[in-house]
Amino acid sequence: MYQEEWALPPVVLTVVFAVYVAGLLATLLTAGRLSDHIGRRPVILGALAVSIAAMLVFAFAEDGLALVVARILQGLAIGLATGALGAGMIDHQPVRRSGLAAFLNGVVPPAALTVGALGSGFLVAYGPAPEETVFLVLAGLMLAAGVAVAVVPERQPRRAGALRSLVPSVAVPRAARSVFTAVVGGMIASWALGGMFLAFIGSVLGTTFGLHSAALTGAAIALFTGTGAITGIVIRTRDARRSLIVGVVALVLGPVGLVAAIWTASLPLFAAAAVVGGVGFGAGFQAGLRLVLAEAPVDQRASLLSSVYVASYLAFGIPSIVAGVFVEADGLPVVLTVYGAFVAASALVALVLQLAGGRARRAERIAAGDAASAA
Repeated sequence: MYQEEWALPPVVLTVVFAVYVAGLLATLLTAGRLSDHIGRRPVILGALAVSIAAMLVFAFAEDGLALVVARILQGLAIGLATGALGAGMIDHQPVRRSGLAAFLNGVVPPAALTVGALGSGFLVAYGPAPEETVFLVLAGLMLAAGVAVAVVPERQPRRAGALRSLVPSVAVPRAARSVFTAVVGGMIASWALGGMFLAFIGSVLGTTFGLHSAALTGAAIALFTGTGAITGIVIRTRDARRSLIVGVVALVLGPVGLVAAIWTASLPLFAAAAVVGGVGFGAGFQAGLRLVLAEAPVDQRASLLSSVYVASYLAFGIPSIVAGVFVEADGLPVVLTVYGAFVAASALVALVLQLAGGRARRAERIAAGDAASAA
């Protein structure tokens, strides 16, 4: 929308996306643990205030510089909120439903992306003054969310060390490190594929299939993210390790199908790849998150979630930025072929680790059984 109206070169859009990722990661690295010290509610309310400011800058932007400022603010807000929101869900989950928070942490992001893609696509295509309407509606929703958060009781007690927690770090609790190492490849592949879809699907629809509607772009993104959300719901009560294996297999097949659809200009194959990739996006992230959060000490939840999201958002942002730099010179099909190969390779590494881990666990059970028999 802005690229066409203001005739912005592709490099400007790449910069706009890059500063968002930079702001988000900077906040995750510095303030990711803050809510473990001062409570969830102050951090979430602060994030909402910054996010509302970003929406207002977007709504009244008149040039590329304003977009850069808005995206920096948006990145800061998302980075500030991510760990606190996830940890807050854990704080408030019922005792008898210990897996609910992990489920919500995995399902809410793709579900929110689905609603956002459909809603914004519709407003841009058919609403009045789309440049302002979309962001003013979002600002209003965030204000309502702030009112709701303000009345939610605080469950995280204040503790010393708030200033010290702002020193940049990525901290994975010792108890969760082995599991984190085993599942992080699946999370990286999930969010790398998510970045590929969100950053380039509009361009793919336009250049490959001749479809230039914002509503159709929103629908295509929603097909991918909506499948991810539904997958998260379906696997909620299934074995997390088996679900992760299903997810990483889909994360291999999804980008391969997408690249094939681009080279053959096959819209049915594109739709199928979006669905398969969505399964990987939902299962790869949520199953991995369930496994990691099961090992998280109570007082280090926000820190662990921030580390998870640092890895995820690096995978979401860096490949998209690099791809955006090379698209103009090398062409969309070539760049997305390399991008898809990166996603598939990350998923294959995660698959190998999971299969190897499964064999190790079976060997341990057999050894334990033999020892018991000998006794």
